[in-house]
Amino acid sequence: MPRYEYRCETNGKTVEVSHPMAASPKTWGEVCALGELDPGVTPSDAPVEKVLSLSFVGGSTGGPPPAGPCGSACGCFPN
Repeated sequence: MPRYEYRCETNGKTVEVSHPMAASPKTWGEVCALGELDPGVTPSDAPVEKVLSLSFVGGSTGGPPPAGPCGSACGCFPN
């Protein structure tokens, strides 16, 4: 299942949750329910925004992407 990051302006927290692509939570309460997180004292109707994440889930193991010739995962492969 895809993982998404959401940021709550009210409490300043950013959390990562897994949910189906069809779901699009708009509030802290919805995000916490999807991620089975404790909402704390933040109102459940506090708005959240999806954070653009450049994280990568590699293969079935969930590990990092393979390293290129330079030793990083930048994608620099020789021609």
